[in-house]
Amino acid sequence: MTTFTSSDLPDLAGGTAIVTGANSGVGRATAHALAGAGARVVLAVRDIAKGRDAAARIPGTTEVRELDLADLASVRDFAARWEDPVDLLVNNAAAPPPSGLRHTADGFELQFGTGHLGHFALTNLLLPHVTGRVITLASQAERFAHLDLAGLDALAAMNRGPAQGSPASAPYKPSRVYGQLKLANLLFTAELQRRLTAAGSGVRAHAAHPGYVDTAIYRENGRVSKVMLRLLAQSPEQGALPVLYAAVADLPGNSFTGPRHLAHMRGSAELIRRSEAAQDAELAGRLWTLSEQLTGVGWPLGSDRAGSPV
Repeated sequence: MTTFTSSDLPDLAGGTAIVTGANSGVGRATAHALAGAGARVVLAVRDIAKGRDAAARIPGTTEVRELDLADLASVRDFAARWEDPVDLLVNNAAAPPPSGLRHTADGFELQFGTGHLGHFALTNLLLPHVTGRVITLASQAERFAHLDLAGLDALAAMNRGPAQGSPASAPYKPSRVYGQLKLANLLFTAELQRRLTAAGSGVRAHAAHPGYVDTAIYRENGRVSKVMLRLLAQSPEQGALPVLYAAVADLPGNSFTGPRHLAHMRGSAELIRRSEAAQDAELAGRLWTLSEQLTGVGWPLGSDRAGSPV
């Protein structure tokens, strides 16, 4: 397929998709397309009122459920209430880059705690119900990131105090943490797929880069020119295409999809490359172990040591 669009989605009637952060942006566009193709779409959102407003504008079968990924108690409650098979889990939600250091309810740095640790816990808790695919939104920002797990441990769990001499004691830079988060998203996808394969599961894990998208995160960021947004950014509907492609295309596990044009920042979807760091199996295994320790959520499908590279 040379040009993928939402009209290329197959009939998804009878299937169920969960999309986190589906009340706006790429998440809402993804939910809209999946519901339009016949899937029952669950909008997992922190703000129920905004979720219902978004659902009212989406054709097809939708449901709104409360989920605050910045609060592990909320994640556990969402998973505990879930009983149905899940054909597609889309880990889309993200905290907007804060102007200064902020924390989740559990004391983690807000961006990393929401975008990685929250989704890590949610995925593992829901995995016994998942029958199809897990798609986690990543970004090419990972190419500029260095993931030092000792410093990341201290940064992620600020409530325990930063480790002496760790990078977490350096001034807080949201852009640096964002890059680390996006690298973590790819490492999580790689280790998740390795574990699924080792467990004999047919579930596939993919990552998707939406490109440069005109969303509230960029519009409210004074450092981003409105002219650049108007000239270069694509719509949330276009940004959702790599996610939708990962959801239905015949792709091997651990695929990374993104836009086709402008250095993978605009256009339809295709497979794209990732950095060498994002392909580091040992780093992925160590990140997984750290994430289990921080969240208290472990691997649900058999032995977590089977085939481990660490």
